[in-house]
Amino acid sequence: MKSKGAKPSVKGPTRRALLGGAALLWPTLVLAQPVPRRQQPAAEAGPPPVVFVHGNGDSSALWINNLWRFEANGYKRNQLFAIDFVYPNARSDDSKPQPYRSSAEDQMKELTSFVIQVLKATRRRKVALVGSSRGGNAIRSMLKNGGADMVSHAVLCGTPNKGIVISETLLPGSEFNGAFPFLKGLNEGPDDLVPGVEMMAIRSDRNDKYSQPDGRFIGAPGKPTGVSYDASELRGARNVVLDGLDHREVAFNKLAFAAMFEHITGKPPATLFIAQEPLPILNGRVTGMTEGVYTNIAAAGAEVEIFEVDAKTGERKSAVALHRKTTGEDGVWGPFVGRADAYYEFVLHMPGLPTTHTYRSPFLRSSDLVHLRPQPFAKSDEGAGAVTIMSRPRGYFGVGRDKFSLDGKVPPGINDGVPGVSTGRLTFDATPPRTVTAVFNNETIPTRTWPAKDGHIVVAEFLN
Repeated sequence: MKSKGAKPSVKGPTRRALLGGAALLWPTLVLAQPVPRRQQPAAEAGPPPVVFVHGNGDSSALWINNLWRFEANGYKRNQLFAIDFVYPNARSDDSKPQPYRSSAEDQMKELTSFVIQVLKATRRRKVALVGSSRGGNAIRSMLKNGGADMVSHAVLCGTPNKGIVISETLLPGSEFNGAFPFLKGLNEGPDDLVPGVEMMAIRSDRNDKYSQPDGRFIGAPGKPTGVSYDASELRGARNVVLDGLDHREVAFNKLAFAAMFEHITGKPPATLFIAQEPLPILNGRVTGMTEGVYTNIAAAGAEVEIFEVDAKTGERKSAVALHRKTTGEDGVWGPFVGRADAYYEFVLHMPGLPTTHTYRSPFLRSSDLVHLRPQPFAKSDEGAGAVTIMSRPRGYFGVGRDKFSLDGKVPPGINDGVPGVSTGRLTFDATPPRTVTAVFNNETIPTRTWPAKDGHIVVAEFLN
């Protein structure tokens, strides 16, 4: 296996157009009505707006590093957008309604409306779309169902284009099953190209948990899935293979950024580093869950506190919060002006849910996508004095590939082989309170224990 820093290999024809930059604007997701053709503005020279489309169960918050890197390479903030699907989790059977979950058609319609809104706001004719995992399904569906004339480029990252399984018995009816109507419809024809749209897929070599010949990651170990390591490829399009990266990293790793940037702009990025802003302005929304299912619906009445903490111990530098706000109907908890060299503890209080203490690495730049979600207790947490979780939303923990630990240990449940787990948790005594340090490669986050019996839970969330 090649190292994560290896030069990506490229398969299929290369297609490029000379375009330019874009950057972070956090639009409120209001489903706009289609703009009549006579109102469409004339085409402009230069870069298209870029719309980032998150995956199953996720939110726009995962794109923070990608947006920062686009900014560092000259993109303007008001030309980068990221959608938050209202119900981000897929149905078990795409054809059957399921509370607080969405069908493939739901997501296609929501993305189409969002793109129309972006075009109206930016006075442009076309956008570039970048999708992670399930987000690529929504992109392909939109392109196939009348949306192609609004899109210049499409980049699908770890999207299960062939399916995570092709089977009549495994995951029957699933949006991700290549034997059922949704993917069968998308995959009709000799190739996956869309006229007028520059198509590219970014995939792993053999380390995507959802592109595996064996069904262990879908709860069927030892059973063939009917797909292989190339399940994320697009037939006839440009396919970039990033060796050693996992299912999420092929969207959020710096090498994935380099590939998508070059595809959209026609030139490689000048830098993969994120240029710091000394006083980043942070903002985002609080969202919640219903019946155990996360949604991206704004949560009103949530209280958010922010404390600066010691970079080594995680202890609060002051008993007084730097920021405190109770959210309104829009769920917005900010803005908060921070420092790029400071470590922070975000405390989220929501009625009927655990008080979630999230400790984070320093924020290098401003962002409106610092969204907050409550962290529920797991059944395994019963009787624990304190619970600490390390979380890596933009990738998985690779045993032997990455250096990671929680309180100096590798938490149980993190598998060997293909990286397949993004969280690890340990329990501790309730007293005395103490420091628990989470490490992932060059990122170190100090946290403090909080008593579980009083409804507190701790998360160390890595940015990389």
